Amino acid sequence: MSKSVSDIIAETLVSAGAQRVYGIVGDTINHFTDAVRRSDLSWVHVRHEEVGALAAGGESYMTGELSVCAGTTGPGSLHFVNGIFESHRNGAPVVLIASNIERAEEGLGFPQEVDQKKIYEQASVFCERISHPDQARRITVQAAQAALTKGGVAVVIVNGDMFRETTKDDLQWAVHRPQPMMRPSDADLDTLAGMIAEAERITIYAGIGARGAAAQIRALSERLAAPVAHTTRAKEFIEPDMPNYVGMTGILGNRAGMEAMGDCDLLLCLGSDFAYTQFYPGKAKIVQLDIDPTRLGRRAPIHLGLAGDVGDTIDALLPRLAPREPGKHLDRALKAYAEDLKGYLDSAEEPDPSLIHPQHLTELLDRFAAKDAIFTADGGSPMVWLLRHLSANGSRRFLTSLLHGTMANAYPQALGIQEAYPERQVIAMCGDGGMTMLMGDLLTLVQEKLPVKLLVYNNASLGFVEMEQRVEGMLDAFTELHNPDFGAMARAIGMEGMRVESATDLDGAVRDWLAAPGPALLDVKVNRMELVMPPKIKPAQVGSTALFGVKAVLNGRADEVVSLMRDNFLR
Repeated sequence: MSKSVSDIIAETLVSAGAQRVYGIVGDTINHFTDAVRRSDLSWVHVRHEEVGALAAGGESYMTGELSVCAGTTGPGSLHFVNGIFESHRNGAPVVLIASNIERAEEGLGFPQEVDQKKIYEQASVFCERISHPDQARRITVQAAQAALTKGGVAVVIVNGDMFRETTKDDLQWAVHRPQPMMRPSDADLDTLAGMIAEAERITIYAGIGARGAAAQIRALSERLAAPVAHTTRAKEFIEPDMPNYVGMTGILGNRAGMEAMGDCDLLLCLGSDFAYTQFYPGKAKIVQLDIDPTRLGRRAPIHLGLAGDVGDTIDALLPRLAPREPGKHLDRALKAYAEDLKGYLDSAEEPDPSLIHPQHLTELLDRFAAKDAIFTADGGSPMVWLLRHLSANGSRRFLTSLLHGTMANAYPQALGIQEAYPERQVIAMCGDGGMTMLMGDLLTLVQEKLPVKLLVYNNASLGFVEMEQRVEGMLDAFTELHNPDFGAMARAIGMEGMRVESATDLDGAVRDWLAAPGPALLDVKVNRMELVMPPKIKPAQVGSTALFGVKAVLNGRADEVVSLMRDNFLR
């Protein structure tokens, strides 16, 4: 029996575990969307394709299962680009069905013709075109298999007329998901054990590649009496129940994590591809373990590079290691981390009810949110407040844009996550700049009846950029935002909307907002003069910030300098 290419693609995606397709219907994909209508797939009708790609990526990042985007030719598929880059760099298994004009018109400058392959092959683990109906199932299978096994976006390019073609589809290609055990050789493990035996001050540094290996890292840390620091993406599974936990590193990290790495003589990088060379120790020996050997040594010079799964490798390594007693290195790191925690709590105190600090707002969110809530955060300061002030407990999940660094990711990703987990509390921590960039798909939350909770940190500016400019010694420019009352706007489109301008009203508002039965938005006017303090302040940064102060005074903005000092240094 013959089947259309559209039906074959939809059927194959279902068999690979996909449940939803995100997109906007039209012209070249009409036959595919009709096949979706008749299949077990659900269509999520977004208002902007970028939101669809971010939503699909949010769903797949959290579930580990396949999700799908589909776009019409030219602009329809191009609108996915930023969301596809974000999802791919997060390692989310997404398939994009990118359509093109009919084959008879290709190469002739026909309206809306786009070479999709040139665009998407740089942000995909697979990018191929179905050039014959007999390829439909095989290409789709390969795309789904690549997305699921390699962790990333796979792109299938289909001409509009190809969707209508039929084929007998005799060969039943199927998606396979092998789960191999991978660890270094015995010789490599013996070398690593020898380096550990010779070291005096060992620090463990875990990244996203250690997901699923928290128990093994805990055992290794206890065996070696070694502090455990982590990258920002590893927060949700390294922070909970880790006895020797000392926090994060990098510009968004804390002092204890940074010093634990800087003070060691052996650093064990486990599943970490942390990009910033300046935060690696200058004198210590570095061992890097990664599932992908091409990543070894690309961030900092290393002394031993190992390929393998973090959990499997530690299981094979532990019998080779003698237990250690806690020493000064661990004691210093744990003491410093306790001081860092106290500093975070102190920064969240609210002495002035007329001024809401974002740290205080986030501490309230941490207190009142569900124990298994899923959080997303926009790039910029909301991401910092999530990483520093929300507690991981083993049940909570977190997603931020750390590799791609895009704006406006939080609530679109939350949209897809809520589709996948309708019974869980999903909270998007939005900057006012991010919110206004992709505001149209708030209508999708209403139309899909998704109870996403949106928290808008409304400081009337591109706050993180403003801070960057000041630290560089410049006058901040072009960062001001003239925002609406986001709460009133939310009510106007059919969702619960609230606005808070005083800290005395905040507790009750946060509780009511979280308890709302459907989608709800809480607009909070937060302090604009808030600095994101790095773990260590360099003299050059102090000098540059002082230079901003001088320029601000000379330009008639002395009140801003007073506010900056009062709100960040005199509390």
